[in-house]
Amino acid sequence: MLLLTFLLLGAIAGVLAGLLGIGGGLVLVAALAWLLPLHGVPKEAAMHAALASSMASIVLTAASSARAHHRRGSVLWPTVAWMVPGVLLGGWLGSRLAIALDGDVLKWCVAIYCFVVGAQMALSRTRAGGGAAVVPRGAGIAAAGGGIGAISAVVGIGGGSMTVPLLVWLGVAPVRAVGTSSACGIFIGIAAAAGYALQAPPGALPEHAVGYVYLPAAIGVAFASVLAAPLGTRLAHAISGATLKRVFAAFMVLVGASLLLW
Repeated sequence: MLLLTFLLLGAIAGVLAGLLGIGGGLVLVAALAWLLPLHGVPKEAAMHAALASSMASIVLTAASSARAHHRRGSVLWPTVAWMVPGVLLGGWLGSRLAIALDGDVLKWCVAIYCFVVGAQMALSRTRAGGGAAVVPRGAGIAAAGGGIGAISAVVGIGGGSMTVPLLVWLGVAPVRAVGTSSACGIFIGIAAAAGYALQAPPGALPEHAVGYVYLPAAIGVAFASVLAAPLGTRLAHAISGATLKRVFAAFMVLVGASLLLW
């Protein structure tokens, strides 16, 4: 039954990855924090394990989403290339910081983060003339990648809730911002998951865990999300940019509220 739950969570994460450029990490973290203790994960390590397992699953989820967006020409690969070094370093350092924080502190970080990003996305406006021709490059976007990677590792996401608003603000069409974010999420997931896997103290998690990454959860979620991500991508291309931004903002607020009630 719990395996089926992991698969259901993965399907939701996959649709969100394709639709919003995120791996559903915020939903996964909240759900896994409740589910993992049922698998023998100590409660004091549940939040960290939820973050780690979410990040590990995001690697395949983001890859599936990025592949689908690439086929539709909505991944700005030059922008991805500039951001990758920063997101790799930031993802690794962010995982180290998260492990040092208490689980309750991490929960509040995620909730507050959801509200801030939701408000920013709802109130933001695409720059005049923004569209397919805008391809952000340079040291500024590389440095932004470092911050995005670090924060993503702390809250258990693929970075879409920061990368998408940033690129939209820079003038990128929303659907291309989503596709580019998905590609960046692959590298954020790799760096952060590696950090969580290599830093956990011995015996922190039960069998079938590597460091803080609980493999049954990560694999189950990733398997279903890969199958579901193309559906989210089709939805993203069928929805107008303005509507996509409103959906994104509403999603952030709902997840933040659910964490405060947790």
